[in-house]
Amino acid sequence: MTPLPSLHWIGAGLASGPGIVALADKTGRITVWDMTPERAEALQKHSDKGGQITIRHLDLDQADSLANFRSALHPGDIVISMLPAALHGQMARLALSEGCHMVTSSYLTDDMTSLNDEAVAKGLSIVNEVGLDPGIDHLFAHMLVDAARQARVLNQNRTVDFISCCGGFPAIKTPFTYKFSWTPAGVLNALTNPARMIRDGREQTVAKAWQGVTEMPLGSEIFESYPNRNSLPYIAEYGLGGEKGLRNFMRGTLRLSGWKEAWKDIFTILDRGPDAAELKALSDRLMREYSYGEDEQDRVVLYVALSATARDGKLWKAALTLDTTGSGWQSAMARTVSLTVAQAVEAVLGRRLPAGVITAPRDIAEVRIWLRGLQRAGLEIQAQNIDLTL
Repeated sequence: MTPLPSLHWIGAGLASGPGIVALADKTGRITVWDMTPERAEALQKHSDKGGQITIRHLDLDQADSLANFRSALHPGDIVISMLPAALHGQMARLALSEGCHMVTSSYLTDDMTSLNDEAVAKGLSIVNEVGLDPGIDHLFAHMLVDAARQARVLNQNRTVDFISCCGGFPAIKTPFTYKFSWTPAGVLNALTNPARMIRDGREQTVAKAWQGVTEMPLGSEIFESYPNRNSLPYIAEYGLGGEKGLRNFMRGTLRLSGWKEAWKDIFTILDRGPDAAELKALSDRLMREYSYGEDEQDRVVLYVALSATARDGKLWKAALTLDTTGSGWQSAMARTVSLTVAQAVEAVLGRRLPAGVITAPRDIAEVRIWLRGLQRAGLEIQAQNIDLTL
């Protein structure tokens, strides 16, 4: 038998543990590269099927360390980049130069897209947007659109509404309503970005996140939500580009009720445009005051819904919900992000994904494989008016 390609997981931060262990158990071995190997060493005892986790040091700012990493790569290997988003392009170029595939949970960028022709020519997959959000939200959306097609409610002069909201927060609500599992700087920067969506049948832009907060009932709870980034490209991505009756389309962030009030002083600081030093000081303070305790539970909620309303008022609606908690190395955020990354790696190993720079799969058969894998890994998915038989 031809041996499996080697797996090189880069970055053993708080969102990596479950995926590393799952792949070690599945394939028998994985190499984890990190600047602080101690973070990865703690995972070795969690492999319950004897999977081998090899720990090696990597510092991208040191030429010798980078050369050592490059020498460990062989054609056909898979590089899993859990580095900060700005470094994925560098890692993708390195992977391509060594004939390796790459997987990352981060959003697809123009820099990454520019590598598509080279990846196709070399028969390599560079897989993006395969975490929680983006990632599982894409899988849910494709399932719902497929269900709507099967029900023959699309392209039927109906009013169509789509919403996808995701958030991570403490399982037990605190006055601040939120805690950080990694540097708050990324959250703070994201809050100041404009967001675009379809609302009431027309394009709308919200300049800053806190200006677009609305209440969102889910089950017996009331959350707060706000639009996230630019939703418009995902209309076509999800197969809804031909819907003339598209009334609402939004991808957003979910927060616990009271979030806007609890964060009002932070919004005031962000609104006046702090310089880099002030922003770093704010980020450092928030991390000190609002980070998770060692055994504190976090919670992730993802809700994706699609509805089509006929002129006579008859409503077709389907939804998928993920609501999970965790703690420690198996936090809810770590499980939902890294276990989805592991599904992508398995798909590359199984040669089920095309060559090129790609995102989460659209093919429903492949989507079902991934969701079945996530369910087997312990993530519970609730379905409304959709066949989730996987």
